[in-house]
Amino acid sequence: MKNKILSLWEQNKPCINAWLSIPNSFTAEAFSKMPWDSVTIDMQHGQNDYSSSVSMIQAICINNPNPIVRVPWNEPGIIMKMLDLGTTGIIAPMINSKRECEDFVSYCYYPPIGQRSFGPMRAQMFFGENYFEKANDNIISLAMIETKQAVENLEEILSVPNLTGIYIGPADMSTSYGLKPKFDIKEDPVFSNIKMIATKTKEYNKIAGIHTGSVNYAKEMIDLGFKFISVSSDFRIMSTYANNIIEEIKDKNKSKSSNSAY
Repeated sequence: MKNKILSLWEQNKPCINAWLSIPNSFTAEAFSKMPWDSVTIDMQHGQNDYSSSVSMIQAICINNPNPIVRVPWNEPGIIMKMLDLGTTGIIAPMINSKRECEDFVSYCYYPPIGQRSFGPMRAQMFFGENYFEKANDNIISLAMIETKQAVENLEEILSVPNLTGIYIGPADMSTSYGLKPKFDIKEDPVFSNIKMIATKTKEYNKIAGIHTGSVNYAKEMIDLGFKFISVSSDFRIMSTYANNIIEEIKDKNKSKSSNSAY
């Protein structure tokens, strides 16, 4: 069950990640057929729950055997259930301290590394009978850094053994510093934090990830050293494309009307 995302990182290549907020297996299957390196189901702010995520993971695995889930919270029950479904990566929100990160990592891995309970019904069916022997080496754990407290405790968090890396939530980090929530932020201190996090993460031999809202900002983050980059989301991509089509048609019709002799 070699995780192809880990293979990309071993080659020092970035992983370009799709973000699914819509609870629909057809959308998940469609995105998994696109040339994304990975596909993430958002259970925190997306509309996905456990039931919808089951069919979405099955759909993603048709084309991309390494689905990732952002769980709603750093809680062992949901983390272990998603791993048992065959998720090969977990993103945990609001990790603010070393202790919280240690707990998160322990939920993701079997003993002796962690305390994950054994019962991977679908994961073992999909990946094979040797799932237990392979799982710890192929599960990705990303702790979200998205508050002032987390930034202050960054090096302690990065020091946690077996943590794969961190994932920046720019909107919550912005509000934590008194700014309006948004992606692709350039205002300090948040932008300075982003650059510092990229540097520190590399020093600790971890993976730096971030959520972006545009292609240009995503490219800039790759240049800074980020290796896991989410770009927008299924809902935002659909909305943006649809709005652009509508505006283009209306502008064209408006132009025709203004050139009319009547």
